[in-house]
Amino acid sequence: MKTKTIGRLAGYFLLFLALFAAAGYFTLPVNRINMRSTLVMLGDFNSDNKWDREDAAILDGLLERPFSAPESFAYKADVNRNGLLDDEDLTFLRELYKVGDPYKARAGFTAKGVIFPYPREFFRYIPATEYVQRPVLAIKHCAEDLSPLKFLKQARLKAAAGYQAGLLHEIYSEGIRFSLAYAQRAPGLTPMEKAYSDSKIKRCAALWAAGKEYELLLDIMALTEDAETLTVKGQPDFVAHSLYFRDHLRELLASKQYKDYAAGKVPSGEIFRAMEKYLREDMKMQLDLETLAPPRNLLELKNYSDRAKWQYYKTTSSRNDFRKLLLFAQYDRRYLRAVARTSPKMEDAPLENHNLPMVLLFREALAIKGGDKPAAVGLIDEAVRIPFGWVKSIPRSKLPDSVALENFLLPGNKEDGSDKSRHWNVFGGISLYKSPEESLRLALAREVKDFREEGGTPQAMSEFIRDTMANLNGIYYVVSIRPGLLKRSK
Repeated sequence: MKTKTIGRLAGYFLLFLALFAAAGYFTLPVNRINMRSTLVMLGDFNSDNKWDREDAAILDGLLERPFSAPESFAYKADVNRNGLLDDEDLTFLRELYKVGDPYKARAGFTAKGVIFPYPREFFRYIPATEYVQRPVLAIKHCAEDLSPLKFLKQARLKAAAGYQAGLLHEIYSEGIRFSLAYAQRAPGLTPMEKAYSDSKIKRCAALWAAGKEYELLLDIMALTEDAETLTVKGQPDFVAHSLYFRDHLRELLASKQYKDYAAGKVPSGEIFRAMEKYLREDMKMQLDLETLAPPRNLLELKNYSDRAKWQYYKTTSSRNDFRKLLLFAQYDRRYLRAVARTSPKMEDAPLENHNLPMVLLFREALAIKGGDKPAAVGLIDEAVRIPFGWVKSIPRSKLPDSVALENFLLPGNKEDGSDKSRHWNVFGGISLYKSPEESLRLALAREVKDFREEGGTPQAMSEFIRDTMANLNGIYYVVSIRPGLLKRSK
């Protein structure tokens, strides 16, 4: 009896505690919203909760090298919140640093009939779910005078409004970013790198002269990425020549021989022989594509061990990693510019719209994963793949889309979907697990198998060649990007 009484009292006590906790939760002013934010004091670069000469000195350093600091740091300079680092920002900040008190600074400006922000406008809560953009540089930079891009001054001064003005601001900002990286790299460029950059710089000048401003912006972005992340030093010859093979495939697609093949005047064997010729000359690979065996022998244990390693790196991607990648792909100004370039349906045969946004996506994944290339490949693979695609019994309409298809624009034309992005990433990744040579060999075997299964039609051949170009791009960039070069000099 006594035991029952004690048990009953304990039950009542626990019930009382539960009711008390519930009452407290729903009545006390606790934070019940799953949102975390950081309060940012704009212009306070050293985070000491004041505006003074130290901040002024840090601002001068930021203006000298505006792309060296992290985005979250550079963001503090955009006090008028227009997405630009412009003269008005500098005017407000220098006055603030001079007097140290935003009320006094505003009073002084108001007395002269000049507008100045209220003190609270220098503070902002930034949610953890917000992607912080680097402001676009919209003031003259000293690198303009020494830049190999001689049109930068014209871009800065050209009168424009609305959409075009935004493009010109970004062209100038990206041009300065490239110029600073180029100045840093120029003394150590190899003759091959110098010749390549000179040809791209010449192309940029031609695009400016032709008024093709969007194409110019993307070409400067590609130059910036090369300057900040690529070097041929230590690059395997096989990888260095992979882009020659890619370019020869582009020429083949545009050739009279291929047009005759598409019209039924030339057999597929002639196209295979043309590809084999380029394989021998560019890649030193001797293959008979028409008789190439399937890519994987499932009786070999090693294929399963390689797959297990691949799967391990995919599982290292956390929810936070996906969130960072999605925010980048949804909001990053440079990625959105790159991924926006598409062609009318089926008109991007040479796959020219695809590579730059993939490079940007891979570079971001690499930063998220701390420079670990296999982990970065795993993160992108998990983002762009279609889950459960192997479950043939379930209708495709009932299956979920990939993280990417549900959340952000994928590189390249819409009709390519996630296919070319997976090719770029997967065969780039296989280059890390096996070798670039083995990756290309597996890729070609896979494409030959698909070509046969799809009836050996001209359309299947075109996809064979386009897939191979995506594979070559992935092999080149995944192997060649140097994580050490991503650490910008301070």
